[in-house]
Amino acid sequence: MSPPPPPSAAKGPGLDASQLADLASRCAKLEQLDYFEVLLLERTATPADIKKAFYRESRTYHPDRFFHITDKQLKEQVHELYKRVTEAYYVLRDDTKRKKYVSDVTGPERAQKLRFTEASEAETKAAAKKEQEEQIGTHPKGRQFYQQAQKDIDAGNWSAAERNLKMALTYEPSNARYKENLAEAQKRLQEEAKSKGDSFKIR
Repeated sequence: MSPPPPPSAAKGPGLDASQLADLASRCAKLEQLDYFEVLLLERTATPADIKKAFYRESRTYHPDRFFHITDKQLKEQVHELYKRVTEAYYVLRDDTKRKKYVSDVTGPERAQKLRFTEASEAETKAAAKKEQEEQIGTHPKGRQFYQQAQKDIDAGNWSAAERNLKMALTYEPSNARYKENLAEAQKRLQEEAKSKGDSFKIR
């Protein structure tokens, strides 16, 4: 019978041989890895998977576990990997950033887009703003009528909502959201008319 393994020494690095080899190989190719690969995840990972992966990596490679190590190279590797793991988590846990990042790393400029920089943060914010504008409109007057129509809808005032949405569409005739809301308002008005037994048609 082989003797039981000695208890792990308090001053040991806390990594076994395979983890040390894993650390070395991951650090060697860190510059080519995207954030999903850093966290050992598929691109289809859910927010819960991302959180779990981050905690798993943190438990193994948190720099605080290595403060007493004299091996400078090992310390640097741990620090580098942990920094990238944290960066990956910061980006992937955010829906907007993750969406932008996935399109970046699956595109032709993958090599330049592996790291999420301040420039890409600004790009993401601009993309989110553009998306929001597209949803509520890009023309100030159109937006104003649309927002008023939303209040009318909330109040159940469908005829006022219809009026305001038609006005919004005069400023942005191709806005899909305005059209969708207008169709809904007209449908509600028809239902109201039917329930009252009115014979007039909504134009």
